[in-house]
Amino acid sequence: MLVKLSTSALKQTRWYEYAVRFVLGGGATVLAGVIGSKFGLSVGGLFLALPAIFCASATLIESHERHAKEKAGLSGRRRGQKAAALDAAGAALGSIGLAAFAATFHIVVGASAAFAFIAALTVWAVVSVSAWWLRRKLRIVSHRSRRSGHSPSATGSRFVKP
Repeated sequence: MLVKLSTSALKQTRWYEYAVRFVLGGGATVLAGVIGSKFGLSVGGLFLALPAIFCASATLIESHERHAKEKAGLSGRRRGQKAAALDAAGAALGSIGLAAFAATFHIVVGASAAFAFIAALTVWAVVSVSAWWLRRKLRIVSHRSRRSGHSPSATGSRFVKP
């Protein structure tokens, strides 16, 4: 699978869906600011790291996929759930990159803020792409072992022929 940018989703999204994302993302940011002012910047920063838009995005992705299948006369409930789960996996991988960005920036910022940003951005890209690549490779290995019947759960199963 090649990673690429697709603008087709922008045409399918309605204006109010962008408004929902904006309001929920802004609300999460304001909440992080309030928590930060009440409990300190360290605690507020943890809440700010929350992918604020993820909740709205997952809901909207599920809804889009379900409606697309139902429009074709099929049940789209499972397809919507799988699409939202795939988005969640991507958000988790992005969060790993975000943590690497924050750690790098924290370590390097004493030398130069501009250099720290460039270094952190580079580390974020390397860590995020590496996490995606590793997940993809592990998924392929897992898929092959399941197909060949060599998975640990399949070896003791009475349903697998020796």
